[in-house]
Amino acid sequence: MSSQKPRVVLFGELLLRLTTPLHERFLQAVSFDAAYTGGEANAGALLAGLGTEALLVAAVPDNDLGQACVNAMRRFGLDTRYVQRRGPRLGTLYVELGAGQRPSKVVYDRAGSSFAELKAGDIPWKQILQDADWLHFTGTAPAPSADLRELALEGCTTAKSLGKTVSCDLNYRSTLWPVEQAREVMQQLAPQFDVLIANEEHARLLLDAPAAEFSYTREIFEMEAYRSPTSWLRNQYGIGQVALTIRTGTNSDETTFAAIFDDGQQLYMSRVEQIRVVDRIGAGDAFTGGLIYGLLQHWDPAVTLQFAAAAACLKHSIHGDVCLASLKEVQDLAFGFANARVIR
Repeated sequence: MSSQKPRVVLFGELLLRLTTPLHERFLQAVSFDAAYTGGEANAGALLAGLGTEALLVAAVPDNDLGQACVNAMRRFGLDTRYVQRRGPRLGTLYVELGAGQRPSKVVYDRAGSSFAELKAGDIPWKQILQDADWLHFTGTAPAPSADLRELALEGCTTAKSLGKTVSCDLNYRSTLWPVEQAREVMQQLAPQFDVLIANEEHARLLLDAPAAEFSYTREIFEMEAYRSPTSWLRNQYGIGQVALTIRTGTNSDETTFAAIFDDGQQLYMSRVEQIRVVDRIGAGDAFTGGLIYGLLQHWDPAVTLQFAAAAACLKHSIHGDVCLASLKEVQDLAFGFANARVIR
């Protein structure tokens, strides 16, 4: 890696997020709060805030809505030079934030978007990746079309040929594509991954990983239960490092969170955190951004994992999809210096 700032390329769709105000249901809402988002962009926004160069590879329509989306990404410090202006529309997701025992809901409207029209050959991968350190995308990037699946594979193979790190967050969304199709595509892509991020369920559904080995003496937050799936994923697909996130909870306002990291040498587990939720959407992206950051800094794996878990925890306290936390805030929470007193 050069002496310059680490550079991460993020390939994925940019979206308009429309959220019902005050935890209203879709059926009662007469207005929506607007923001701009994307799984890869959310991870990139945290990376940019921490001092990493984060370049988006995406497409938006050549109209005022597309420009507003690009402007929002720039406000988060993201480099938008490779966001193409093309196609008919910006994809949309509608969000109904849950409360109490009522879960949050997301409805996607992404068919025929500008991003969905991209195809193999549309992205100058070699030019973009030449001076980069890392390529990251999520499982939602190849979901909308066969052309995008080809394009994702093209990006991965180019990155690997240039000696760059490739990471993927499986991020399976059943409303975007059927599990059989997602399984076929992700199993084709998985041998290209250096770093895999997932939850245990998605690793089983898409990559056929064995289930975590729970016994009568083990609970969900027991590190050894996850040794079998992480080691299997590394061996089966040749993936260097695997991170699994773990969540439990029956109440939308509260969740319990931890993460596992297998670096090929040792298995690590973060602290188990009890979290009061403001907005949980984007927490996985914050974990990904924190993990990539720590790996780029060549931190000890245990430190990297705890930092990533802290970023995910902080995201739960922030409205919107982006973890707007400073390096010090994440480190303070990760390493025991945080407190809930008013800062003044």
